Amino acid sequence: MDFSKKLSDLKSNHLYRTRKLSTTAQGAQMVINGKSLINFCSNDYLSLANHAQVKEALKKGVDQYGVGSGSSHLVSGHSSAHHDLEEALAEYTGQDRGLLFSTGYSANIGVFSALKDELDWVLQDKLNHASLIDGNQLIGLPIQRYLHNDIASLEKKLEKQTGSGMIVTDTVFSMDGDQANITDLQKIANFSNAILMQDDAHGFGIFEANIPKNSIYMATLGKAAGTMGAFVAGNDDFIEFLIQKSRPYVYTTAMSPAICVATLKSLELIKNGEQKAKLLANIDFFRNFSDALSLPIEPSSSAIQPLIIGDSEKALKISQVLFEKGFYVGAIRPPTVPKNTARLRITLSADHTQTQIEHLLTQIKHALQ
Repeated sequence: MDFSKKLSDLKSNHLYRTRKLSTTAQGAQMVINGKSLINFCSNDYLSLANHAQVKEALKKGVDQYGVGSGSSHLVSGHSSAHHDLEEALAEYTGQDRGLLFSTGYSANIGVFSALKDELDWVLQDKLNHASLIDGNQLIGLPIQRYLHNDIASLEKKLEKQTGSGMIVTDTVFSMDGDQANITDLQKIANFSNAILMQDDAHGFGIFEANIPKNSIYMATLGKAAGTMGAFVAGNDDFIEFLIQKSRPYVYTTAMSPAICVATLKSLELIKNGEQKAKLLANIDFFRNFSDALSLPIEPSSSAIQPLIIGDSEKALKISQVLFEKGFYVGAIRPPTVPKNTARLRITLSADHTQTQIEHLLTQIKHALQ
């Protein structure tokens, strides 16, 4: 294989990806590639990744449990810290039980792997996260996708399905920031005798979770919670079934117990509501100020605020202009988003100031002219 040619093709099509190097903690302001920047492309929505209380909890966790877990949950890696966090997450989501995974990607793959022999069909929203699509592929079922947030499209595809199936959706869509109608999807799942699965990676901790009875709920802990890992919540029998059948769960080393201690503190801060209130106020301010500037930001009430540029080269250029002006905003290009929908993906956090938001939007306005 000529990897050099493939890499050259990516560069010529403006689809080549590079890593930037940060030398400070995650936050609204960071030093990246040696430059001090206002960071508008992090998923640390509630600004908990560098929160003093979360850091202190992590240190206490290390003092008690050390750094690594040593093995998988089913060998010797399942500590009281893991157990306590699973119980706290179950209580927070109103479910019987929660089950920790090392990443959101492995959690989604884990659900699909456990259900491999239980499903005859899967229907997914067209804009679902890659991990949901990959999980579908790995269990050997054809990928069938209904039009984004389109109930009529879903119902049309359901007419052709037989046997046991699953309807799968993101709750907050990671590139568009809009939200699924979980209530309507559950009604359809009930009518079709199907399971509803939602991936709430970008809504957990910010919006109140809507988790219908006997559905599957997955959320990550590396975004609003500010730590790492993920969990699946559901009824007791389903979680026990995952423990027995989910290959990523059975065969992966458990995440650090100290991270669990830190996440318990994050969960306390989430329930306190102060950081959430600050984030929601920033979202409102961003929407109002962008409207005042007549910026064509896509409709979104979440921390994810996309500005569709279309052309990948242009999106990269605007992102670089903003970088030079002191703002870090990611240019998202295919295949992460559909062809001709390259965009600036602006993400807000609790610790952004209104002045920072004003300056960003003003610079974007100038860059678009």
